Amino acid sequence: MISSADLATIEQQLGRPPRGALGVETRCPAGHPQVIRVYPLIDGKPFPTLFWLSCPNLVAQISRLEHQNYIQKIEELIRQDASFRERVFKNHRENIHERWAELSQADIVFIDKKGYRSQLLDYGIGGIKNWESVKCLHLHYAHHLARENAIGQWLDEHFQIEKCKTSS
Repeated sequence: MISSADLATIEQQLGRPPRGALGVETRCPAGHPQVIRVYPLIDGKPFPTLFWLSCPNLVAQISRLEHQNYIQKIEELIRQDASFRERVFKNHRENIHERWAELSQADIVFIDKKGYRSQLLDYGIGGIKNWESVKCLHLHYAHHLARENAIGQWLDEHFQIEKCKTSS
């Protein structure tokens, strides 16, 4: 459940009302929502991620890394480093399991009726089928802040990502 104060903050952060938001998963050191938890089915269609990065400061920092081609660099790392690849694949499997467990029984029946089961049980973080690909660093970083994520951890190890720029 999201409080009205958190909802107002998240709307301000995103510039729009959040879709399918279930709650605040993590907060920055100042107490603002950082990552929100999202329901896996929105408007009758699978939503590709369980965690959404809402903090504009983090979104901007991760966007800069994407613009510097770090998606491609991380995809190369996944292909070349078997240990890293296995950690990334483990993150996808855990995310799939947790996302599926979030669904109501009625929604599982709906998903089966619509033929969406494979999208929720085979597609990883960001709704990708090829787990050696990276759709978006924001999704992995949100997952990293909420759970364990090899890509998010790698970003933290290689860059000075500021978790919060304000104390109010």
